Amino acid sequence: MIKWIKKDAAKRQRRDSGYQQLKTKLLFVTIFTMVTAVMLVIALYMFIFRGHFANAVVGFLSNFIYAKYEDAYDRAYTTYHLVVRQYISWYFVAGMVAVFVIAQVIYLNSFIRYFVEINRGIDALLTENTGDVILPQELATTERKINSIKHTLEQRKSDAQLAEQRKNDLIVYLAHDLKTPLTSVIGYLTLLRDEPQISQELRCRYTGIALEKAERLEDLINEFFDITRFNLTTLTLEKEQIHLSRMLEQIASESVPVLEEHELQWRLEIAPDIEIWGDADKLARVLDNLIRNAVSYSYAGTEILLFAQTEKDMVKIMVKNHGRTIAPDKLEHIFEQFYRADAARSSATGGAGLGLAIAKEIVELHGGTITAASANGCTILIVTLPCKTGLPC
Repeated sequence: MIKWIKKDAAKRQRRDSGYQQLKTKLLFVTIFTMVTAVMLVIALYMFIFRGHFANAVVGFLSNFIYAKYEDAYDRAYTTYHLVVRQYISWYFVAGMVAVFVIAQVIYLNSFIRYFVEINRGIDALLTENTGDVILPQELATTERKINSIKHTLEQRKSDAQLAEQRKNDLIVYLAHDLKTPLTSVIGYLTLLRDEPQISQELRCRYTGIALEKAERLEDLINEFFDITRFNLTTLTLEKEQIHLSRMLEQIASESVPVLEEHELQWRLEIAPDIEIWGDADKLARVLDNLIRNAVSYSYAGTEILLFAQTEKDMVKIMVKNHGRTIAPDKLEHIFEQFYRADAARSSATGGAGLGLAIAKEIVELHGGTITAASANGCTILIVTLPCKTGLPC
């Protein structure tokens, strides 16, 4: 906790430092512009009303305009009085306005320059330019925020492209796998139709193979439906009080045939009378997905541990299996859509790569977490769920 507080304080300090630099520079520009404008006005006032201005104008007229006349100075002074001196107050006001306008232009340009730099940074986001956005030192905080947004967008785009590629690859794999069992079903059914005198033993054998391939075909079609549902629907919860211990024991009992088929056994360590508040159907789907994953990647002759225990106001559920260790670089992706830790796709174990992704979404909708660990030939999937608010587990 203290570490996060210090980290946030450091971020605020850097942010405030950047804003302070910007404020200081703008304040300096403002003061400089105002002082310069005042000095120009004072200089103009002194020049005009101290006689230097009149002497300069009269001298210019007498030397260059009326130089050929004997009374050149008198003519110049008269012209000065009629044209300049009579309207000197208007000229002074015009000069002050000009100085004010120039000062305002300089002052506003100091602001506009920063907006131009920020717009340039935003344009870099829109055009997806490579490299970080670089802004003036005074906009260091804004620079960090823009680059943070830029990196986030790039990461999301990369993740979306990767998920789309995985989905496309998966559909290609599934389409290929659909053809294989379908061809077998058609082939064996054709044999049964074209050979009416076939022996009962062969008939049973061909029928069994056709049924097995048809069941595999059904599994693949269900995977297609999972892909469609996951992309087109939003999961909603219908919560109720659930006796979790009893539900886990029931799911374990129903899964015995599947475990026996793979030469696996259960080891149950479920605390009695665990109750939580949640959606029973969707939590059952989570557990079913975890068990299927454990069964698919377990060594034959091993056992699968199903553990459930309360810890303060949380429930901890673990599914542990013995199989190939999952590398850390793969482990961090197993809850992503369409990701399969087993790169070599197998018709027997190949799933859509949605089971754990769906499980994660359901668990997080319940306010819980799901994590994984794998080492020394053991893989553990851990789910933590909150109990009903205000009630013990």
